[in-house]
Amino acid sequence: MYDTPLLGTITIGQAPRADITPILQAALPDGVRTLHVGVLDGLSAEDIAARYAPRPGQPLLVTRLLDGNSVILDKAAVRDALTGKVAELEASGCAVILVLCTGEFHGLETRRAWLVEPDRIVPPAVAALAADRQVGIIVPLAEQATSEAGKFSMLSRTPLCAAASPYDEGLRAVETAARTLRERGAQMLLMDCMGFVEDHRAAARRASGLPTVLSNALIAKLVAELVT
Repeated sequence: MYDTPLLGTITIGQAPRADITPILQAALPDGVRTLHVGVLDGLSAEDIAARYAPRPGQPLLVTRLLDGNSVILDKAAVRDALTGKVAELEASGCAVILVLCTGEFHGLETRRAWLVEPDRIVPPAVAALAADRQVGIIVPLAEQATSEAGKFSMLSRTPLCAAASPYDEGLRAVETAARTLRERGAQMLLMDCMGFVEDHRAAARRASGLPTVLSNALIAKLVAELVT
């Protein structure tokens, strides 16, 4: 009998993620072993500012720390750090490695492990579900509507975007974003950040009345197929 593979996850914040891990665990079969690491593990606020401070005009990411606070990071610096974290998990014996971020990262590689990058899965899945319908996307930072637009090029219509942070703004901001997207013509919604959880999806759907895809729930279900 084959052993259950070891699943490794990488958050761009600090691990473990108290918001995302329950969604993942709920989808995984019993007995699956997991190992969680984060780009910002063990770093102080001063360390984070020194290594990952946002640069003017450059793409940004937002994530959560262990204390529940959020932090905005320079995307290029995070991308460079991810390479080492992927290697760390593979060296630890992980057969499947999941990146807990929907941001688009180019050039991540493994030697043998199965690397799951949400930006390669969520956009084509939403495009297939939407067909020729208008998609509205809720992103955590307004700047990401531009910096992350390329990954949605396969949609039949240019997506509509609105910003609401899953970390700092509460459900009211999500409701406002969802309602605004519906009023602008959206026919389905995507919550494009791994930090959005079921409460956010429920709020978006309640406010808009539209089908709403939660990125981390979709990815969790697919990853469960790999480790079953």
